[in-house]
Amino acid sequence: MKVIFHDDFYESYCYDPAAAPGRIEAIVEAIDGRVAFVDALPASREDIAACHTDSHIEQVKRQGVYDIAALAAGGAIQAAEIGLSEPSFALIRPPGHHASANSAWGFCYFSNMAIAISKLKREGKIGKAFILDFDLHFGDGTVNILGHSNYVNILNPSTSDRSAYLKEVARVLPDDADIIGISAGFDNHREDWGGVLATDDYREMGRMVREASEQSGGGCFAILEGGYNHRVIGQNAMALIEGLEK
Repeated sequence: MKVIFHDDFYESYCYDPAAAPGRIEAIVEAIDGRVAFVDALPASREDIAACHTDSHIEQVKRQGVYDIAALAAGGAIQAAEIGLSEPSFALIRPPGHHASANSAWGFCYFSNMAIAISKLKREGKIGKAFILDFDLHFGDGTVNILGHSNYVNILNPSTSDRSAYLKEVARVLPDDADIIGISAGFDNHREDWGGVLATDDYREMGRMVREASEQSGGGCFAILEGGYNHRVIGQNAMALIEGLEK
């Protein structure tokens, strides 16, 4: 599988858990030798501005994180474009699902998923999209930007019961989407903040997404969101990749 990545993602760009030293290293160590790394390229201001106001973009610049946030958004775009023909994963940071058009919180700056999906739509590459956000926290930014569109459906599973969680994903996944994007936050793992899901569950959700995309004749991709236990995040990311690629 192609994994979009850049060495700049190793940098601690600010003092929050999403930028903690060792987080990205743990994932790279787990997947190295089993995937094909593709260098991330920054998103253009035009692509970012399709989802964010000028004032928000300027605020991100004032915070000194524009370059790394644009690189993450660009990596998401690349993963989405590759995902049209084969499953892919964007190993990027900062995350993005708490970034709305004119505000952001939760370690996010730009809405990576919304930027990627909206670009595919503007360029006529997709008609319908579906987003599965299995991060522990509700992806309010993605919903704020795309939730009222007429071409995107979004699922943020909320149950704290592991079996019910997987059943909800299986029930809601579409059979008519041109692209399925996964906001892959691993902080709902049983050894992370949420304490609900097992590593095998990420493999299973990857498999379900891949099979749903195959049934609809569309594509699929995933981008990194949360996940803060460095001891398990690598194996969780690898499990998702294995589910998507088999």
